Amino acid sequence: MTDTASADDPAARRLLELLSSGASSEELARVPADGATMRLALHIRRTLDAHSRREAELTALFDTASDLARLRDLDAVLRSIVRRARMLLGADVSYLTLNDHSDDGSTYMRVTDGSASAVFQQLRLGVGEGLGGLVAQTARPYATRDYPRDSRFDHTGAIDGAVNDEGLVAILGVPLSLGERVIGVLFASERRPRSFSPDEVALLSSFADHAAIAIDNARLIEESTAALAELGAANETIKAHHEGLARAQDAHDRLTEVVLGGADVAGVAAAVAAMLGGGIVVRDAEGRELGRSGAGRVGPEQAVLSRALRASRTAGKAVAEGGAWVCAVMAGPELLGSITLTGRAGLDDADRRLFERAGVVTALLLLLRRSAAEAEDRVRGELVADLLTAPERDPATLLHRGRRLGVDLTAPHAVLTLHADDVSRARLTSVAARRAVLAGVYAERVVMLADTADPGELARRTAVELSHALGSPVTVGGAGPASGPAELARAHAESVRCVRALLALGRQGRGAAPADLGFVGLVLGDRTDVADFVRATLGPVLDYDAARGTELLRTLRAYFACGGNLTRARSELHVHVNTVAQRLERVASLLGSDWQQPDRALEIQLALRLHRLSG
Repeated sequence: MTDTASADDPAARRLLELLSSGASSEELARVPADGATMRLALHIRRTLDAHSRREAELTALFDTASDLARLRDLDAVLRSIVRRARMLLGADVSYLTLNDHSDDGSTYMRVTDGSASAVFQQLRLGVGEGLGGLVAQTARPYATRDYPRDSRFDHTGAIDGAVNDEGLVAILGVPLSLGERVIGVLFASERRPRSFSPDEVALLSSFADHAAIAIDNARLIEESTAALAELGAANETIKAHHEGLARAQDAHDRLTEVVLGGADVAGVAAAVAAMLGGGIVVRDAEGRELGRSGAGRVGPEQAVLSRALRASRTAGKAVAEGGAWVCAVMAGPELLGSITLTGRAGLDDADRRLFERAGVVTALLLLLRRSAAEAEDRVRGELVADLLTAPERDPATLLHRGRRLGVDLTAPHAVLTLHADDVSRARLTSVAARRAVLAGVYAERVVMLADTADPGELARRTAVELSHALGSPVTVGGAGPASGPAELARAHAESVRCVRALLALGRQGRGAAPADLGFVGLVLGDRTDVADFVRATLGPVLDYDAARGTELLRTLRAYFACGGNLTRARSELHVHVNTVAQRLERVASLLGSDWQQPDRALEIQLALRLHRLSG
C-alpha cells in the first residue's frame, strides 16, 4: 500500500476488498481512510477502469472484424461499421459518406447512427469543403474540438446549416481508402466540445480500414453476380473468383480466431504461412523481427525490404520486391511494422487480399501488445522513480514491488543514466526498456538497471546501440554493480556524475563508468567524491600500511617529491636505497606494474595530494 497504510489497516483492507469486488470510485470514497491510502485506491480504480475500457475497445474491434468477415450485404456492412464506431468512441453521432462517381468528385451522406436531422442525413459535400471534404481530398484524418469556430476548414452555408441543425460541435473524420483511392469518410462526432486523442484517431482509422475492405468485398460480390448473369461463358472464372473470396474471408475468420484465442505474433505468422504456402516474417516499425514461420534465414536484403515497405505504405497495399511480397502493417496513418511473404513469386488477387488482411489482423495484435507493454512500462518506470526518490523510506515495499515485476533488487545491478538532446524521454525510455531489467525517468533523465558486472562496457555498448537506433547521440554513464535500494540510489548518483563529466568533455554519444574517466571524472563531475577516488586509487597501499605498520604511502610521496630519484628519496626517508627499492617493488605488486606510467602516475600523485589535504 503506502507509507502510511498496511494490510493490517482496517480502512486499507476494506478498500482492497472493495477494489477486488469492482466497487466504484464513489463507494471507495465513503471508506474512512487517510488521504494517501485513498489517493492510491482511487488511482488503482482509475487504472483498472482504463484497462477495462481498453479491453472493451479491442474486443469490440475484434468483434467488428468477425462481423465484417461474415457480412455480404453492403448496407449491412456500412450500418455495422457506423454503429460500432459510435459505440466504441462513445460518440453522440457517427456517420459515413461515400464519394460520388460523377465528375464533380463530391461526397454524399450514406449511413448515419444517432442522427435526428433530416437535413444532415441528406448532406452532400463538394471537393475540399468542410472537414469531410478535406479528409476525402487529402486522404488524411482530421479532428476538431469545435467545428463551427475552426478556421482550418472551408465552411459553406449548406454544411454549416446541416451541422448546426444536428447540433454537432466536435468532429473526427478518417478516410476510407482502397490503395491510393479514397472512397469515402468515416466520422464520429459530439454535440459538445471534445478533444479526440491519438488512440481514438488510430482506433477509428482501423475501423475505416475494415470498412474499406468490406465495401470492396461487397462491391466485388455484386459485380461478380452481375457478370455471372450477363456472361454465362465466364461461369468458371466467376466461380473461381468467388471461391477465392470465400477462401480469403474464411482465412480472415481463422486469423481473427487465432488472435482472439491469445496467440502471439509467431502464432499469427504460422497461421498465415500455412494459408499462403510460403514463409512469413513479421517485423516491428524499427525492423526488428517479432516472429517467423517457414522462412529461411536468408531473405531479401534490408535495403530492398525498406524500399518495398515505403512503397507499400504509400500505396496502401502489398507490393512485390526482390522476390518477396511486403505489406505495411498500419493503424491509420501510423506504421506499426511489416509482414513479408517469401517463396511465392506471384499472388493472385485473392491471395494478395488474404495477405493484406493478415496485415490488418497483425496490426490489431500489435496494438494489443503495445497497450499491454505501455501499461507494464509505466509500472516499471514508477518503481524506478520511487526507488531513486526515497530508497531509505520503505525499502521492504520497494523490494516487494520489484519481486512482483520479476526483478530481485537485492541482486547486483548496474545503474545507467542516459542523456539525449534530440530524443523525447518517452521514446528513449521505450527503446532503453528493451535492454534493461528496469527503465524509467528520474530527475529529467532516463535511468535503466541491468544485470552486468561491468557497467563501463555496458555503458559503451548501450551508447552505440541507442545512438544508432534513434539516429541521435545518446550519452551513457554507468555505475555499480549495486544491491538494494540505498546502494542503487548511490550508484545512480555516481552514474549521473559520469554523464555530466562526459558531456563536459564533449564526448556526446559515448558511454563510460567512473573507472574509465579516472581523475577526470573527479574534476569535471558536479559533485566530487574525494574519499572514493583516493580509495579507488590507493586502497591496496593504505590497507597494507594499516595492517603491517609499513610506510609505503610515505615512500610513494617521497619518491614523487624527488622526481623519481631513488638516492634523493633515500635521503628524504633516512633509509638505505635498497629499502626504497624494495618498498617500491611492494607498491608495484599492490597497484600494478604500470603504476609509473604517465597516466597512472598522475592519478596516484593526485590521490596522494588529496589524501594529505583531507587529513
